[in-house]
Amino acid sequence: MKIIFIDRDGVINEYPGHFKYVTSWEGFRFLPGAIEALKKFQSAGFRVCVISNHAGVSKGLYSQAELDRLTANMLVELTKQGVSLAGVYYCTHLKDAHCACRKPRTGMIDRALDEIAGGKKNVDLSNIFFIGDSMIDVETGRNAGMKTIMVFSGREKPENSRGWEFKPDYTADSLLEAARIVLKETA
Repeated sequence: MKIIFIDRDGVINEYPGHFKYVTSWEGFRFLPGAIEALKKFQSAGFRVCVISNHAGVSKGLYSQAELDRLTANMLVELTKQGVSLAGVYYCTHLKDAHCACRKPRTGMIDRALDEIAGGKKNVDLSNIFFIGDSMIDVETGRNAGMKTIMVFSGREKPENSRGWEFKPDYTADSLLEAARIVLKETA
């Protein structure tokens, strides 16, 4: 089974800025090439899962209902473009909660693998990619035993690479470039 895990803000949609949040559908904008990348994954037989922290809910900056509305609208727009996601998983807990689902922990990945593949035992994690725009995403992918791709369309920038605690397996300027890497590596 071919599965890909992708962070949302800064990878699929525009990054709102450090310590800022996409709090409503009105503030959500797909990044150029993101939908095309998702189509490429789907056409190649990948099940695509979004894995994303959204502590803004617990901070009271937006409600769970607003996050659900934003997600529903995102899924409608993707469906209009012929894209179907296998799952969207959010952790809305604060960092202090020390929950199992907040990245860089792997609880959301574990849940997705249980729901999609019947558990970790049924997939080769070393052939699965986690694509994100932050060191937390790279750490999450590594913690799960996956390959990682850092995209520079959001939080992280190439000039910061000397200070990275974790090195991604690959870097890319966008989700579309990351899709090309994944498709080449898994051909």
